Amino acid sequence: MTYSAAENRYESMPYRRVGRSGLRLPAISLGLWHNFGDDKPFETQRAILRRAFDLGVTHFDLANNYGPPYGSAETNFGRHFQDDFRPYRDELIISSKAGYDMWPGPYGNWGSRKYLVASLDQSLTRMGLDYVDIFYSHRPDPQTPLEETMGALDHAVRSGKALYAGISSYTPEQTLEAARILKELGTPLLIHQPSYSMLNRWTENGRPNLYETLEQVGAGSIAFSPLAQGMLTNRYLQGVPADSRAAQDKSLDQGMITDENLGRIRGLNRIAEGRGQTLAQMAIAWILREQGKGTSVTSALVGASSVRQLEDSLTAVSNLDFTDDELQAIDEFAVESDINLWKQK
Repeated sequence: MTYSAAENRYESMPYRRVGRSGLRLPAISLGLWHNFGDDKPFETQRAILRRAFDLGVTHFDLANNYGPPYGSAETNFGRHFQDDFRPYRDELIISSKAGYDMWPGPYGNWGSRKYLVASLDQSLTRMGLDYVDIFYSHRPDPQTPLEETMGALDHAVRSGKALYAGISSYTPEQTLEAARILKELGTPLLIHQPSYSMLNRWTENGRPNLYETLEQVGAGSIAFSPLAQGMLTNRYLQGVPADSRAAQDKSLDQGMITDENLGRIRGLNRIAEGRGQTLAQMAIAWILREQGKGTSVTSALVGASSVRQLEDSLTAVSNLDFTDDELQAIDEFAVESDINLWKQK
């Protein structure tokens, strides 16, 4: 059946300006890290993407090696785009990244100009797009000069293959330097994509911390893994289910599900119940809270394995306000829990 987007798709989702740019993102964006590779039913993917857009999710976030296998999430998205979303291209923000292992040899990883430019060309081919809206350096490369990596992002924008430049998992110091280089090149840093959740709060550390740094340079932020790879859901309240990511070693080490962390998760769940939210909804709402001095997250990036899970996450936008007492109670349990898989070594 031919897809026709819901006419009321912009009525319930709030949109937030990205730093000092003219772009706005939905408060909740959809990530295709999991659930859009060849191991997932194509019709399930289609249902999730259609429902997301019908509910105001205009941003779909990908990367070159999302799958499995590598590249398959972009290939599958390209089919969905051709079938359903091509008429709505100008209503969509589509992003991709490069920086992790993608193909064999010395040119298929990290942050060289060779790798980033080739990867973007491949991503565009897989998705059947003329350009992506945002192209990211997926992680800093300790062996490549930052000038080269940022120069590749500038090239992507100047070539018309990307509209904006972004970075992911950069420290505050690296972010400041990346923004300086991009500014000198004439391509402002639009956005940073860090991991961030109630159990992974590295972005708040230091002075200035990451969010204060982004405020300084005029860039926005989109937090990935706001549910701590699924830990901040009702899945782990009673332990580790056999079909969970942790049990299957899919982006969540079972060793992270310690008694201490389970106690924190259960404590947070009690607070969520008092707010009339699921734990996942409160975790997303907390990500989007105002952090003071004008700093806040632009968008929370969620995944979804079903329409039902997607809808549960999106319901978070109906209750984004926290009292001071709630925030204080949350801070008792929302502490660093050694689950940051993307921490620089």
